[in-house]
Amino acid sequence: MGKTIALCNQKGGTGKTTTAINLATYLAIFPKRVLLVDLDPQANATSGLGINKHDIKKSTYHVLLEELEIKEILQSTPIENLILAPSNLDLTGAEVELVGVLGRENRLKKGLSSVKEEFDFIFIDSPPSLGLLTINTLCAADSVLIPVQCEYYALEGLTQLLNTIKLVKNNLNPNLEIEGVLLTMADFRTNLTKEIIQEVRDYFKEKVYQTVIPRNVRLSEAPGFGKPVFLYDRESLGAKKYEELSKEILGVPLTPQPILEGEQ
Repeated sequence: MGKTIALCNQKGGTGKTTTAINLATYLAIFPKRVLLVDLDPQANATSGLGINKHDIKKSTYHVLLEELEIKEILQSTPIENLILAPSNLDLTGAEVELVGVLGRENRLKKGLSSVKEEFDFIFIDSPPSLGLLTINTLCAADSVLIPVQCEYYALEGLTQLLNTIKLVKNNLNPNLEIEGVLLTMADFRTNLTKEIIQEVRDYFKEKVYQTVIPRNVRLSEAPGFGKPVFLYDRESLGAKKYEELSKEILGVPLTPQPILEGEQ
């Protein structure tokens, strides 16, 4: 049975979806069987893999609200071994519609139960909020990967997220753990980045990945072309860092890619 990892941070712009797409891609290349579940109404993980969210007729919305079999919405992607459970605009109203639904917190967990044994990894890209969609994500997951942007307010709001994780663990999903904390959008030309990295490592200790994702133009451009960075520019520093992260998660010995002064 595979491992289900939720990517969560209620703060937007932390590289959560970028990480979901590219980490899932590299693990599929290694090769592992990977499912990426898009539970964000913005559907950026869907469009970031080259699938037009406006063409999606059945999405994770229908799994949550209509208890549709998740196999009926799965789509192949340009990456072999990587399957997508897409999102679309229907999911926008799901937070409100779920309020009166019986067993509302476990709708996603129930939906994934029929396919969990078919994948080595299931990644769930949650919305930047702590509403019912994120609660569903945390109830369905074995662990949580938290992307943290290397900026001044990096730890602001994380207390609320950690409290939510603790509440879900105590009341709904006793096996939930923190998978790891990923530092993203690092700019090593600034002292601030180095200070934030140290601050996060001091706070989360060994839970922080050794791999740090830099600010990288290619990572920013790739979603606009509907491609993971592996297909857009596999020689870019951003691509190499997500490959490095994938190896770290798999426990493969690392040859870290250096981040040169001023390299973006």
